[in-house]
Amino acid sequence: MRGDLLLLSPEFLVAGLAFVVLGVDLVLRRERPGWLAAIAATGLAGILVFTLVYLWGKEGALYNGTYAVDAYAFFFKAFFLITGIVIILMSVEYVTKHLTRAGEFYSLILFSIVAMMALAASSELLTAYISLELLSFCLYILASYTGDSRKSDEAGTKYILLGAFASALLLYGISLLYGVVGVTRFEDISAQLQLLQGTSTNPALIAAFVFILAGLGFKVAAVPFHMWAPDIYEGAPTPITAYLAVASKAAAFALLLRLFGVAFLPVAGQWQLLVALLAAITMTLGNLVAIGQRNFKRLLAYSSIGQVGYLLMGIAALAHQGSNPVSASHPAAIGIVFHLAGYAVTNLAVFMGVIAFSPPEQEDIPSYAGLARRSPMLAAVITVGLFSLAGMPFFAGFVTKFYLFTAAAQEGLLWLVALAILNSLISFYYYLVIVRWMYIEAPTDPKPLRLSGLTIAVLAVLLVGILAIGLYPAPLVEAISAATKAIAG
Repeated sequence: MRGDLLLLSPEFLVAGLAFVVLGVDLVLRRERPGWLAAIAATGLAGILVFTLVYLWGKEGALYNGTYAVDAYAFFFKAFFLITGIVIILMSVEYVTKHLTRAGEFYSLILFSIVAMMALAASSELLTAYISLELLSFCLYILASYTGDSRKSDEAGTKYILLGAFASALLLYGISLLYGVVGVTRFEDISAQLQLLQGTSTNPALIAAFVFILAGLGFKVAAVPFHMWAPDIYEGAPTPITAYLAVASKAAAFALLLRLFGVAFLPVAGQWQLLVALLAAITMTLGNLVAIGQRNFKRLLAYSSIGQVGYLLMGIAALAHQGSNPVSASHPAAIGIVFHLAGYAVTNLAVFMGVIAFSPPEQEDIPSYAGLARRSPMLAAVITVGLFSLAGMPFFAGFVTKFYLFTAAAQEGLLWLVALAILNSLISFYYYLVIVRWMYIEAPTDPKPLRLSGLTIAVLAVLLVGILAIGLYPAPLVEAISAATKAIAG
């Protein structure tokens, strides 16, 4: 038993680090919040090294198979730890200037990382639900963390009300599914659904799929469950907006991939078209509505919704239509995780640019006029990030989209791939509008914009990440391929 608990060391260590940060905050002088960020980031880096060394190659299952220790969970644990380090470093100057109670802020990020790690390793519905709720509670608080801002208060209120409704839908869907199959472990669900193949369609099973998809659709901001995203993205502190756009989305898709790639795969014919239509509507509405946005964070919210449509296309492509219809498509699984990784690096780079430039009250796109003259490096990183989001060659977004779209085309979803390509072309327009403001329009304030050493370092690392994935993706693809064999092979 002791050896089994050691497999949970990364989760225990991150939770312990959160309490350490809270304890240090009690005795630390308030004018030194940067120390808390240093403790949190350094601690996560140490836990990352420990995780890579200790869990490398380990396979198993804890608590009667409800919690998986496999390459898939290992990859996402490393992903969330790296993302947490970047988010904390991105937050340092923002927290110092605009927020109070830094200890609670960083500890909530750490607790949310524990929840995301548990979510990626969950192999049972109730375990996944509890992990998802722990993540949601942390994000509800973080979204409204700017206590003196009406937008932040509004964002937190909307988020918790709509999030509670979505959680109720998800839990009701789980109860309906349990009523049909009588089990909650993903592998047991798959076995029971396989026995139901060939029988008449069960209305309760269809309803269960609809409610579960609706509940999880809210968590990833899929249309028509996206109404919370623009307001929360605009009102939340900008580092938390980046966190919502990247880490929480990756955690939800880590669950979706395991759920639909393992548990629901035997009855893919009953949900594949529904997910494909959801993907089509999500990518189209997200990109079309983004055209009319004037606030940069709201534009990124709708851009994020469009990206969710591409990822849902990958979920629809999981059902392999070859000689064995109940097998999961390995290229589609790789494509989903690969696009998540490329999207994370790219989106973090853009949001780092927003944090470095914009005070909380000035986030409209015209305020970026002439940024290239005031800070050439900052404008260049934002431009590269936007071009990567659009899928321009030589950047991360191009190669990840190419891999994902190819995997979907191989599974017969050519119409959806064509729509995704069209939406990528649409996204070029509203990204180029921002680039035009930065490079062509004259600045309203000609004074050079000075960046701190930490900001320059984070921007440089993220820029290198975008270019590295775009130009030499092989190492990352190999790691993802090894990880997703736990889901599809």
